[in-house]
Amino acid sequence: MGCIARLGCLVLLALLAVVGWFTRDRWLPMITHSSTTATASGPEKVWQPLDAAAGQRGKRAIDQLSDPRGPVFTNLTAAEVGSYVVQAVGHAFPASADSVEAAVIGDMLVVRAVVPTRDIAGSGVLGPLAGLLNDRERISLGGDLHVIRPGLSEFRVREVKLRDFKVPSGAIPKLLQQITKGKTVPGVAADALPVATPKTLGDVRIANNRVTLYRVTPGSTP
Repeated sequence: MGCIARLGCLVLLALLAVVGWFTRDRWLPMITHSSTTATASGPEKVWQPLDAAAGQRGKRAIDQLSDPRGPVFTNLTAAEVGSYVVQAVGHAFPASADSVEAAVIGDMLVVRAVVPTRDIAGSGVLGPLAGLLNDRERISLGGDLHVIRPGLSEFRVREVKLRDFKVPSGAIPKLLQQITKGKTVPGVAADALPVATPKTLGDVRIANNRVTLYRVTPGSTP
């Protein structure tokens, strides 16, 4: 009886397999769609190259906030806002940098580039970490934008990575001093880079992989 029962199970499984094969057009798309949806719902990390054209597009979009008849807010791509910030800062990366890119990841704008290690480690700010790096390494700066006062904002750096090494948060101000060669702007935090922005820029919000800039409205304070 045991053999007959096992044989019956095998026959049943074989029948189910045959039925599943001939009805695959019905159930296979549902599985594929479910898998695709799960992948698409995850966070996107779309790195976009930075260039002068993207910076000009970002500047035009930001300048439109100065027009009383213009939009009260504008959304920028990672390339547009990243190029604008890098051009406005002027010294975020040395002239010898290449492969400059940006991405909006969650609530942070991240800009990165490949730079000569000596340009960022010359003062010894990296400590023993400098000995683990090659002559040229990728450095990434992740943070957000804050309006300090009309005409001036800051890119607050919350995270710095060299290759896959995360720089301790306490070392970020010293590293930025190395990048800016000690230049400071009153009101700008020690862990931030100054960014000149229109006086009509009232707020910048980075969330859900998007950067939105808002115009100053009557009665509001930047």
